[in-house]
Amino acid sequence: MKKQVVFIHGGEAFSSYELFIKHLSEEAIDPFKKTSKRWHQVLPESLGDAYEVFLPQMPNAENAKYLEWKIWFEKYIPYLRDGVILIGHSQGGYFLAKYLTENTFSMSVAGLYLVAAPFEPQDFGGEDGGDFVFDTKKLEKLESVTAHIVIFHSKDDYVVPFEHALKYAQKLKNASLIALEDRIHIWQESFPELIEDIIGLK
Repeated sequence: MKKQVVFIHGGEAFSSYELFIKHLSEEAIDPFKKTSKRWHQVLPESLGDAYEVFLPQMPNAENAKYLEWKIWFEKYIPYLRDGVILIGHSQGGYFLAKYLTENTFSMSVAGLYLVAAPFEPQDFGGEDGGDFVFDTKKLEKLESVTAHIVIFHSKDDYVVPFEHALKYAQKLKNASLIALEDRIHIWQESFPELIEDIIGLK
């Protein structure tokens, strides 16, 4: 039976509609910018046929609301089995941390990966985490969800500063913190460290 992986992508969240509108007004665009594939888009190919990868498109990612993401995420739960692997990138990691500390997950989790995830509210160009903010004092609950927690963060991340990863590591005593160099917000096409860790899971 294939091992299951669920990846929750990033997004932006604001505590008020006015902040969102301000962000839209001030956000610079480059209509000629060429985009390349990112690592999560090739996750099924990178992991191979032994894995079943779910890549849900979370609602309204540019102005994300926690309840909307929670409803959508829970639609996938009936399709999951014990031993599922959960990956959250940026806002997706923030979502998983909040969801797993505030809810009872109905199956065992083989591994939890928090990739460039915010730890607490902060002004990221007007974005402030919105209603994804949670009580970080409850983070220890994650260690009862799974024994394998890995925090990936690049030291030069200007979107979510590396200090957020250090705060996660301080709260999650049994988690592994893997500090990366020169990856910024980990948008690259390949992510060999993550793939190697997943494949190495027992």
